[in-house]
Order: sequence, then structure tokens, then C-alpha cells
Amino acid sequence: MGAVAERRDIPPWVKVPEDLKDPEVFQVPTRLLEALFGPSGCRIPYIEQVSKAMLELKTLESSEFTEIVVYGSYLSKLRTRWMLQSLAEWHRQRQERGMLKLEEAMNALELSPWMK
Repeated sequence: MGAVAERRDIPPWVKVPEDLKDPEVFQVPTRLLEALFGPSGCRIPYIEQVSKAMLELKTLESSEFTEIVVYGSYLSKLRTRWMLQSLAEWHRQRQERGMLKLEEAMNALELSPWMK
């Protein structure tokens, strides 16, 4: 997804300053960003609107992980964390199913013993 710009606009559902005081911060592998937020972060506004929170992404020095900072009420932060964890789990399961299908296809293509 590349470098992420810092937020300057605050969505109308985030109450200033109380919702900005104690953000929820967690890290995700950078390789999952596109799966979670779409190409170039196109799903971020939708996730913010549905969860009634504000997201800020910060690439860490190692660049293997990106820090996600979630601003909002306690319930908004909880809802956002749940949504992102669910999306990450769905993506993991989808990849796993793809690997199983690939393994099945590879096994089906194996040569029978008499052809070896």
C-alpha cells in the first residue's frame, strides 16, 4: 500500500477532544493491509463510517508491521477491532482453502505408479 499520510480530517461522528484522548493501538503485518483495507486503502472510509471510528495507519520502522490507531468511543474502538480481526481471519481462511485446493490439484496431477 505504500506510505500512509497522516490524518488531518476528523469524521463528524468522532467527538473532539474526548474520543482522541485514549486511542486503541495494534499492529498488523503490512502484507495484510491490502486485504483489510483494499487497494490504496479505498475501504478505510467505509470501515470508519460503519464502526463510527477514525483510523490512522502508521508504518513502523521495520516496515514488516503497520500500526493501526483507532480513535472513537469505547464501543467504536471495540467494534473496529472486531471488524479488522474478522477480516484478517476471513483472509487467512481463504488463503488456507486456496492452498488446500492447490495441494489437491497437485496430488491429482501426480503420475500414476505405472507411468513413472
